[in-house]
Amino acid sequence: MSPQQTRVSRVALTPGAARLLRLLRERHGPLMFHQSGGCCDGSSPMCYPEGEFRTGASDVLLAELPVAGVAEPVGFWMSAEQFERWRHTHLTVDVVPGRGSGFSLEAPEGLRFLLRSRLLTDDEARSLGEGTGGRGGGRGPLRQDAASTSDSVCSRSGGPGRA
Repeated sequence: MSPQQTRVSRVALTPGAARLLRLLRERHGPLMFHQSGGCCDGSSPMCYPEGEFRTGASDVLLAELPVAGVAEPVGFWMSAEQFERWRHTHLTVDVVPGRGSGFSLEAPEGLRFLLRSRLLTDDEARSLGEGTGGRGGGRGPLRQDAASTSDSVCSRSGGPGRA
């Protein structure tokens, strides 16, 4: 595959996040992330056993993240409303010491996942069908499920770094 044909991903993992995902996969089976709107614990990506968090029409699948040593990719979901605010950013899942949400699988480990973000480059934005600078219409995420879920009260954040 040539460099021009390489699939650009909206989401990446740091080596530390990948190590923690391997540990969590060993303990809990297949995994998924969900990023909601930004208030409460929703400002951090939440890690669940795959399928434990019900996704639907109000969620989009941004990436299926390959993790070395894990048999299946880890889906990264975001609320559709949040995605509209963040569609021009590249997200990197990282891990830091501290206690995250009690609902996210890493909480007992004394670690928490967090997102680091940057604007998409013009080349990345074009590759993702977002237009120059990552703004405007385009292909968007990988898919959006047809099932319906209720919106979270935490889905009103203004974007990365806001609560």
